[in-house]
Amino acid sequence: MHIEIENCYEGLPVPDYEALIRQVIGQALEFENCPYEAQIYVLLTDNEEIRQVNREHRQIDRPTDVLSFPMVSYPAPADFSDVETREPCAFHPDTGELMLGDILISMDKVREQAEEYGHSMRRELAFLVAHSMLHLMGYDHMEEGERTVMEWRQEEILQQCGITRERTDGGKH
Repeated sequence: MHIEIENCYEGLPVPDYEALIRQVIGQALEFENCPYEAQIYVLLTDNEEIRQVNREHRQIDRPTDVLSFPMVSYPAPADFSDVETREPCAFHPDTGELMLGDILISMDKVREQAEEYGHSMRRELAFLVAHSMLHLMGYDHMEEGERTVMEWRQEEILQQCGITRERTDGGKH
């Protein structure tokens, strides 16, 4: 598995953020039974840069917490059954890894949302990585049923990583 993490954020990063990101990505791939070694790019940035990308790619001129850019289309979420014949260009020519796509995360939003929800930045970053990984594997949340499935899967991935909804004030969500 090749995970490239680029930190362009000038604020204080989450302690051990690289290990956390790698752990959540690995658990998401395992949870979804991805049969391939995968390649993922993660960019940690600020509200201004993610706003620009959001405007350029989605025509929404405001910052968002995370953007996912999948490189593979799926007939059903996480259906890897025929990806080699359906999308042969999705495999890196030198390594043979499945190029799942790119994840952009606003660390400003990580901080804001952690405060809003009363949990740690570590938990919020892990949640956004799990959320984005599910998008890279074909999940969406545009309809209520899809949203429910995606939320359950996100929480399962985080629980399997030992990341709970522990509140920063000592309580639990």
